[in-house]
Amino acid sequence: MQTHTVRIADHIDTLLLDLDGTLFDLAFDSRFWLQVVPDAWGAARGLSREQALAQFMPKLAAVEGTLPWYCLDHWSQVMQLDLSALKQQHADHVAWLPGAQEFLQRHRAAGRRLVLATNSHPETLRIKMTQIDLTQHLDAIYSSHPFGVPKEDAAFWPALLAAELIDLSRTAFLDDNLRVLAAGRAAGVSQLIAITHPDSSQPQKAAPQEFEWVSGVAQL
Repeated sequence: MQTHTVRIADHIDTLLLDLDGTLFDLAFDSRFWLQVVPDAWGAARGLSREQALAQFMPKLAAVEGTLPWYCLDHWSQVMQLDLSALKQQHADHVAWLPGAQEFLQRHRAAGRRLVLATNSHPETLRIKMTQIDLTQHLDAIYSSHPFGVPKEDAAFWPALLAAELIDLSRTAFLDDNLRVLAAGRAAGVSQLIAITHPDSSQPQKAAPQEFEWVSGVAQL
């Protein structure tokens, strides 16, 4: 695995943090959407996992980068499944990425404010926090759903700043989604860092050219 370290700039007093793929292992979500959901949906229709995925993936791709893509209620309606109950059944697979908990402890001890900004649906966030209580590690937690737009959307950033009085010129933003990082850059975030190994069940992604990067937050 390709790794190298990045230093958080000295002037940074706030870390704005993604959840899935930055703090939590994205393997939980990959397994849920690529195995658990197609298995459940296919079983009700006499379809194999592969057949179910072939029908489901185009629906997912059609709304990628929009709020419905991340919305548990939307997909529960589309799939005619209780995805909240299904996700709760598999919640014991929720896990930290290596070194993420220690990373939070280290930067909190350094006096930085730690703010979570996630596209996770509030119900997904609630379920995950039944397994790992983030409130003891973070100063503030925000889902994009109450703002009505995902982090990829330029309108997310003024909405976040209206709720959380942070100075983006003194903020570092960590995310595994390059489109989200680009939106943060356009909004004026000072330091942007891509996570290239968000999912322990998948190979590491290629290092981006346009952002600083680490394989995981342990390298920060």
